[in-house]
Amino acid sequence: MKIKILGSGCKKCVALADNAKAAAQTAGIDFEIEKVTDIVTIAGYGIMSTPGLVLNEKVASAGRVLSVPEIAQLLAQAHPSES
Repeated sequence: MKIKILGSGCKKCVALADNAKAAAQTAGIDFEIEKVTDIVTIAGYGIMSTPGLVLNEKVASAGRVLSVPEIAQLLAQAHPSES
């Protein structure tokens, strides 16, 4: 699964990346995390506030740091065969 964290690299972006990594590891999902900091690329996803969470090229969340359980639920919905 491809996981992207959209944002400038601020504390909230780092926290979201850490939570996404923990959720994917706990679920036993093969994943790759990419941090996207380019504002034009971020705008291309249509989000107005960061951090943003993108799962397999679909925006799953924007503007807040999701908890590990919240991300785990999104991962299960995005790729049920791997959960």
